[in-house]
Amino acid sequence: MTSQRLLSQLRQCAIATLGAVSLAGCMVGPDFVKPENGLHQTVLAPRQDYPSAALTSDAAVPSQWWLLFNDAALAELQSRAQADNLDLLIASERIEQSRAQLGIASSQLLPSVAANASYTREGLSEHGKFAALGAPTAPDNFWQLGFDASWELDLWGRAQRTREGAAATLEATVYDREAARVALSAEVARTYLQLRGTQAQLDIAQQNLRIAERTLGLAESRERNGVATRFETSSARAQLATIKALVPELTQRRNALMNALALLMGEQPRTLDAQLRQAMPLPSLPTRVPVGVPSELAHRRPDILRAEAQLHAATAAIGVAKADFYPRIGLKGKVGVEAFESSDLASWDSRFFSVGPTVYLPIFQGGRLTQRLALNQSRQKTAALAYRQTVLRAWHEVDNALDAWAAQQRRHAELLDSYEQNKQALQSAERGYQQGATDYLSVLTAQLNVLASQTSLNDSATNATLTVVNLYKSLGGGWDPQAGIDHSTAPPSVALASPVVSPSKADQ
Repeated sequence: MTSQRLLSQLRQCAIATLGAVSLAGCMVGPDFVKPENGLHQTVLAPRQDYPSAALTSDAAVPSQWWLLFNDAALAELQSRAQADNLDLLIASERIEQSRAQLGIASSQLLPSVAANASYTREGLSEHGKFAALGAPTAPDNFWQLGFDASWELDLWGRAQRTREGAAATLEATVYDREAARVALSAEVARTYLQLRGTQAQLDIAQQNLRIAERTLGLAESRERNGVATRFETSSARAQLATIKALVPELTQRRNALMNALALLMGEQPRTLDAQLRQAMPLPSLPTRVPVGVPSELAHRRPDILRAEAQLHAATAAIGVAKADFYPRIGLKGKVGVEAFESSDLASWDSRFFSVGPTVYLPIFQGGRLTQRLALNQSRQKTAALAYRQTVLRAWHEVDNALDAWAAQQRRHAELLDSYEQNKQALQSAERGYQQGATDYLSVLTAQLNVLASQTSLNDSATNATLTVVNLYKSLGGGWDPQAGIDHSTAPPSVALASPVVSPSKADQ
């Protein structure tokens, strides 16, 4: 008879549970809708101000865009940085932390079960009130074994919204790592190109140093022969010292850039000196730059995707805050055996159980729930504004990068012509000085002009390659958007129905 009563009670509890579960699905709070970004209006081409600029292509942006430079050393450095950069490894660990947070949030949708066991030996005081009522005071043992189970029914979608927000946060963390990957690939390329430009500038200084030494020797010879003044010799020595002064500064800059690359590789200082100390020419610019189509920019820029995921998480947090206004219904159960003798634990008569629903209804919270909802709504508005700002900034960065790329090409062409003319002028001045037709001032002026034009031309060549780096950084190159995110981490589907129950107007 007792067994039948137990089965009847369990059956009633199961029916009540199914009835409560049937009410689930009424998720409160707004559903996330992808925001409109307007990037389809973006023009991915230089302005008409630079008609001679290299053409762009609507081909897909290559994930390994640095291969367009056709530089094996740069490709190797990029590969090492992607594997060993410490900032990237830290970002990967943050993903693992967010994935663990998602697992914690998902566990709220499942019941919790725990086992317990206890043993106590106790005795009553002979002078206590229980002894006065006739209770035995001799010490005895008490054994207890059992299981506890509890399950909160997610009637208003609180746990689902929590999991949705955690999944969106995980997605944002993944895109945060990819944004770091984009920045890393650009920084490696930028530092490498600056290193090659500095080495080229150091080589220019060495070439001009040899010219200045030859000119000084000629001026000293002319002074000894009485056909030149001391002014010319002193001017030649001053020019030689000026050029020599450039060498230590350029050497220090070269060493600092090699150390900067070593840091990006996660290596100690001077690790790359043997590999990179030898000067190599700057990589040639690609003749055609693939920039993709405007509508794909939002899917290639990980910072835009990160801002979108953060907006999703903020939207889900509103649902969690709204669900706190409604009652929480759960089920708790306990089953086990207890006895004063351990040998009696196996007896059916030692069993005990308890099962039933629990209800928690917030009545007065001093305005805490209302202010928490207002806080999450404000955070959601902030995330929406941050998304718009991120999109607008990306738009500006792309347009400015295209403009700088085209302008540097035009500037480089003009500086190349200037260098060729100054070089011819120096050759003419040197011939005239050797033949006594011109004074040293003409030679000195021509040398200064050649040195300045060489420096400007080298800087322009370096900046031209750097504009390509900035362009691909603004386009979101450096990671593979097609790889996507693990589907197991995607947020759950959200019902489109509006909430059925409205929160109470009382200040909760």
